[in-house]
Amino acid sequence: MPIEVIDDLGAAVALVRPVARVVSLVPSLTEAVAVTRPELLIAATEWCTHPAGLAVERVRGTKNPDIRRIVELAPDLVVCNQEENRRIDVDRLRSAGIPVWVTRIRTLDEAFDSLARLFGVALGLGTPAWLTEAQRIWAPSLPEPVRAAVIPIWRRPWMVVGHDTFTADLAARLGLRLVHADRTERYPTVSEAELRRGVELAVLPDEPYVFTADDGPDAFDGIAVALVSGRDLTWYGPSLITARATLTDRLARAFVP
Repeated sequence: MPIEVIDDLGAAVALVRPVARVVSLVPSLTEAVAVTRPELLIAATEWCTHPAGLAVERVRGTKNPDIRRIVELAPDLVVCNQEENRRIDVDRLRSAGIPVWVTRIRTLDEAFDSLARLFGVALGLGTPAWLTEAQRIWAPSLPEPVRAAVIPIWRRPWMVVGHDTFTADLAARLGLRLVHADRTERYPTVSEAELRRGVELAVLPDEPYVFTADDGPDAFDGIAVALVSGRDLTWYGPSLITARATLTDRLARAFVP
């Protein structure tokens, strides 16, 4: 008989143990499952780029998954995220009888708790060693000094990271104060003038917009710029083990003449 478990949004999910066939519609969760128990993963999105060489079927993207094909694959569980996936796709999968576990992650602590529940409650596994290590790495107190920063995620128009986001919480733990965190929107659109106002440091990731040395720094003349990996800055999973050291180094280098 199926057992009933409760996902991060409070939805009941009926699962048959053991869970042996998983489809992931979130790059971070794909990497987390593939690193922990690779044989479980049968399909993922085109955006699921890690671990390198991941050889599973692709079911389109996070916002337009191939629902019909996922249903044909008959997974024991589909893993999603409240922010990265659409509610309509979750509802369509559930209406087709496919169990769907939805995560909610807006802080590092939520990431640690959510991932522990995914592996412990949903998948029936223990806490992965990499997750325990990531918690240890991110436990120390905030560094000094605190820098006034902006983290753009799009250009034309400019969109930036605001409050109540996983990236904002991670940035705070790196000693950054996001100057647009007082906006109402979680990812506000800002003008050129607003983008730079009061900013000491611009942190430019390579996703979702691909900022490069030739596209992005030109908007921040006279302001320190750090080009960083979007995976380090926005993914929750095994990347958290190396992200703190890598990002800390990149941010420090931005202030070296």
